[in-house]
Amino acid sequence: MRGMSAGALGLAAFVVLTGCAGGTARDADARTQVPTWKSGVAPDEVGDLMRVQIPADATDRRAAYQNGFQDDGLLLAFTLRTARVDALLDRLAPEQPLTHRAEPLTHSVKPMTPFAHLGLKEPETLADVRGGSVCAPCAGELNSLEVAVHPVGAGSSRIYLRGVD
Repeated sequence: MRGMSAGALGLAAFVVLTGCAGGTARDADARTQVPTWKSGVAPDEVGDLMRVQIPADATDRRAAYQNGFQDDGLLLAFTLRTARVDALLDRLAPEQPLTHRAEPLTHSVKPMTPFAHLGLKEPETLADVRGGSVCAPCAGELNSLEVAVHPVGAGSSRIYLRGVD
């Protein structure tokens, strides 16, 4: 090994360790890739983790759970009659009054747990959105929980909830 550069030595060690692990480097990368999305997560399951009861009349329910390195991400979205939104928000007990944003944010939006995973636009990229924090630190259950509400027409609004566990 005398005369080998540091890079060559590192590569040799990687090859030896990968060989000892019983798989290829690609296999090792797939096993250790973070974050990963948990498959088959039901909206009610994510709602339970967030301590949010999804209203019985909510439609188009979508949810995702992202395993992170230190924290996990939780996404929950559903559509609700606009007339019922304020009652839901009251149950969520926002720390401060929700803010209204008339225009989409102009800066680049790249959340750690993107709603795009659910086939939805990010609430930050939409106009006419109310949102804010509904708990921090959520009585020790979650690190944070944010809500956004966007009207989707015909007397309905989409509720977006993003939590960090």
